Amino acid sequence: MEIINLSEQQSILGQYLAEIRDKEYQKNRTLFRNNIRRIGEIMAFNISRLFTYAPVSVETPLGTASVEVPADKLVIATVLRAGLPFHEGFLHVFDHAENGFVSAFRMYTNREHTEVGIHTEYMACPSVEGKTLIIVDPMLATGGSMAAAYEALVKSGKPSQVHVACVIATPEGLDVLKQSLPPENSTIWAAAIDPGMDEHKYIVPGFGDAGDLCYGEKL
Repeated sequence: MEIINLSEQQSILGQYLAEIRDKEYQKNRTLFRNNIRRIGEIMAFNISRLFTYAPVSVETPLGTASVEVPADKLVIATVLRAGLPFHEGFLHVFDHAENGFVSAFRMYTNREHTEVGIHTEYMACPSVEGKTLIIVDPMLATGGSMAAAYEALVKSGKPSQVHVACVIATPEGLDVLKQSLPPENSTIWAAAIDPGMDEHKYIVPGFGDAGDLCYGEKL
């Protein structure tokens, strides 16, 4: 299993990360969602470098051109609700992909809100058998929701490749996925890896609750 931290190489990605972490910038939900989408587009481009490609012939007004295009069949799966703008960024790049949606969310299991359980109650997805599966979720904190999403998605088949994409990850979340994903064909992508989590299982320094920042606070 390979873990790719895109922040280890300097790029415009750093500008977008700086802005979504900024508590003043976060006050504008439109700008925040737009940067999440742009990070998704950058990550999708980088993932595309690992695909299998095949030549196709295209008739132009002046002749015939041979072009290498992806041969992989893609399924992009999103963990609701925070994953929606991130998912849109991937769809801007992989506009021929099939799509899956999983409702997997954290629930505190003690009064102090320091212990977290994961609840999955909804999924809509095509078969992933023999396809390249990309699971996108902005925050990889405990890793529980991503592991639960993967478990639900592969009930419809065995993918040929698995890519997990997140904006911010923690070492703890990465360790959980190392135990949950098949090591021989899985890659984890992060725009940044932060040191850890606070007592309520939020990433520190992170940028807060991605779903709330995108769409407003929930009850």
